[in-house]
Amino acid sequence: QKLNDLKNLVGNQDAVLIADPQGRIIFSKNSGIQLVPASVLKIFTALVAFHYLGPEYRFATEFYKDQDSNLTVKGYGDPLLISETLVEIANSIILKFNTKFKNINNLVLDNSYFKAPVLIPGVTSSYEPYDAPNGALCVNFNTVNFERDQNGSYVSAETQTPLLPFVLSKITESAKDHGRIILSPKKNEVTLYAGHLLLYFLKKEGIRSNGIIKIGRVQKEFDKLIFRYLSRFSLKQIVSKLLEYSNNFLANQLLIATGAKVYGPPGTLDKGLRAALTYAKDNLKINNVTVVEGSGISRKNRISAKSLCKILKIFEPYHSLMRRSGKAFYKTGTLTGINTRAGYVKNTQGELYRFVVLLNTPGKSAKAIMNILLHDLD
Repeated sequence: QKLNDLKNLVGNQDAVLIADPQGRIIFSKNSGIQLVPASVLKIFTALVAFHYLGPEYRFATEFYKDQDSNLTVKGYGDPLLISETLVEIANSIILKFNTKFKNINNLVLDNSYFKAPVLIPGVTSSYEPYDAPNGALCVNFNTVNFERDQNGSYVSAETQTPLLPFVLSKITESAKDHGRIILSPKKNEVTLYAGHLLLYFLKKEGIRSNGIIKIGRVQKEFDKLIFRYLSRFSLKQIVSKLLEYSNNFLANQLLIATGAKVYGPPGTLDKGLRAALTYAKDNLKINNVTVVEGSGISRKNRISAKSLCKILKIFEPYHSLMRRSGKAFYKTGTLTGINTRAGYVKNTQGELYRFVVLLNTPGKSAKAIMNILLHDLD
């Protein structure tokens, strides 16, 4: 059997585990050792969110108005508040105002549902999108996509998003000609940017603002809820995007929001991790796992192939949310010196084999192992 050829491809710092559709282990090497999973950890994070929130869960964002015409926005960690969504929100808000009244005073931003700043192990203060910070009220993944026009001026690289003066100095600082930069968790920059972008779209709908954009809290005794926006994306759709684009920001937003749901606000990374590890222990009977954040960016995350195989068993009903290549549904993971892959292979009867490949030997690729695996499983 070709699978035996795998033995020579698996080093001391690597692990491979394959289970047939009935759950029998048909290949195993080093499956009990704790290794760095990189982004395949996102499968576990998705499962944790499904368990506590439910696949049809939708994130909410609330809008309040007081007697002085201040508009307060309260975020609950929606990871997919994007420009198109803000247009939708602005349209809905205009309908909530009577025709005579199209002025607001201050735009108040309430980001208190997550405790700020959220510090994620493994994330650095680079300008790279994979280092984007988390928060309760964020837009466009806390990134700004820009380029230069023919005159050399900075412009937005997305037709649906304006390039706001608020971010120009940040772009200049980055010394980049084009691409994406991330906003900083410091000085409430991510939340304030969300406010500036929302106000831009409100003004486009004809709402004028006479005040300022500031951080604050909903005052339940003075503020009246005028609109509750429910995301057009269900959690299932969000997870599909998470697994397709392997977005680190998305993964940790889900984990922190889950922690807030289980243990009450404010959401913190610790609460999310506690929820995740409790689920692992009580529901999956996994005790020996080290998870320090939900995206896989940290090298301190450690899990065995055996534990990941258990996770894949429970994730089976959602396998079609993963990236597909031929008969394989999978998630990849890459950090310097780390190459991982986990998922399913569908045989001709439509049954699913589960596989986990964790390579922690620098320079090693999962390609040769996957070739044997795909050739042999049918």
